[in-house]
Amino acid sequence: MAHFAKISEDNVVLQVVVVADANTVNEEGAETESVGQAYLEQHCNWPANLWIQTSYNTESNEHKLGGTAFRGNYAGIGFTWDSDNEIFWLSQPYASWVKNISTAQWNSPIGDAPALTAEQNSQNNSKTNYWIYVWNEPEQSWDLTDSNEHVN
Repeated sequence: MAHFAKISEDNVVLQVVVVADANTVNEEGAETESVGQAYLEQHCNWPANLWIQTSYNTESNEHKLGGTAFRGNYAGIGFTWDSDNEIFWLSQPYASWVKNISTAQWNSPIGDAPALTAEQNSQNNSKTNYWIYVWNEPEQSWDLTDSNEHVN
């Protein structure tokens, strides 16, 4: 089975569909995106160039089953197709975040959140607290927060 993302002319994913292998195989017996696109154009009344094949097993530019990653991430409704880098992107989480092409993920401008201390991890494990770092966009920083403080 092959998966295809239906995209708008603005490269936003509108739908993801599954296509039987028989409808994606060329005369030589090889699966090809163009055959699937032609099939979808004929049967779904949407231009072939706006159907982009996606891999169900690809996330963060890694194949979950050890195969070859394909197009960064499995497409989902609302994702954006980046034809220059051939990656499906989740929505940008914050205005300051930048694309990391190698991981097909958004990164903060200052890098990953700091690691929790052993004590914070211990409190998380014992459920006395739940420490997490939350991105603070106005300050461009990672803020340590006890999310239990926000539970009523």
